[in-house]
Amino acid sequence: MYSHEQIGGGRLPRVKVLAVGGTIAGIGTDDGRTTQYEAGVIGIGQLLEAVPQLRRLAEIGSAQVANIPSFAVTGDLWLSIASRVNEELAGDDCDGIVVTHGTDTLEETAYFLNLTVKSRKPVVVTGAMRPATALSADGPLNLYNAVALAASRSAEGRGVLITLNDAIGSARDMSKRHTTTADAFGQRDFGLLGWIVDGVPRFYYDSVRKHTIFSEFDVRGFAELPRVDMLYGHGDGGRELVEAAVAAGAKGIVHAGMGNGGIYPDTREALAEAAAQGVVIVSASRTGTGYVTAKPADRLGRFVTSDNLNPHKARVLLMLALTRTSDPALIQAMFDIY
Repeated sequence: MYSHEQIGGGRLPRVKVLAVGGTIAGIGTDDGRTTQYEAGVIGIGQLLEAVPQLRRLAEIGSAQVANIPSFAVTGDLWLSIASRVNEELAGDDCDGIVVTHGTDTLEETAYFLNLTVKSRKPVVVTGAMRPATALSADGPLNLYNAVALAASRSAEGRGVLITLNDAIGSARDMSKRHTTTADAFGQRDFGLLGWIVDGVPRFYYDSVRKHTIFSEFDVRGFAELPRVDMLYGHGDGGRELVEAAVAAGAKGIVHAGMGNGGIYPDTREALAEAAAQGVVIVSASRTGTGYVTAKPADRLGRFVTSDNLNPHKARVLLMLALTRTSDPALIQAMFDIY
């Protein structure tokens, strides 16, 4: 499967690049600096001009959806990106989408799209660990590879994909696992789906959890998402943060517990009280890998367990689940299949 493959009528694939900002669009004070730069500065036009080789791969269109550091991403922006992606893919003049994004929350945006995009066409999210001004900036090659992947028929129907540093991962399972290195992204519990070699995507595995056209979540027309807060478990935990989240209007709380979802007793009591008031509680783990199993106290409190989703992806799924139901049993069934 060659990256410059032609499709119907002998034309190159048409790929739309949607820019959200992040390090890939960042500028540092000197070329030796790879941290402490300003993210979300360069526009999509300048990013594309830096990689003229993209014209070998596809007919490129682009739009600037936002230009921010990804730690500033909001639920409203997720809705906007999903709406734009669905709109573009519904037309006959778009064969694939690339989203350029900051790496801090790239995996959450990718997973949100994985659950809300209604197309088999490729959607690829990429970014960079080094700003555009740095020596050996990784953004240009990551963008080139992302376009090659979005232009490839081999990427169709695989759900939303993430690519950085030549790796191909699923939006559900790929996560950022290092603060600064160029090789920051990997799949925590399972292997990569494949690699991009010389601009050619090579797949070896698939993600079998439900996504895109098989997902029940449809946010088209949504004005906002339900509020879901996340709490980090620790010894000497209290009940005050749980109570504050409930008072602030949280419809759900994800608790990043110790080990296999362990919860400090006072915190567990407060979470059980919140659940009794109709707040959906998801028990996750702060360890970063592994499946969270339900404990007797969790079952009594009607807590949902996160499967093997990390806490921040569990938050994404819970927000979407709450657009459908507030029944913990039904939401648990969603965590078991997505």
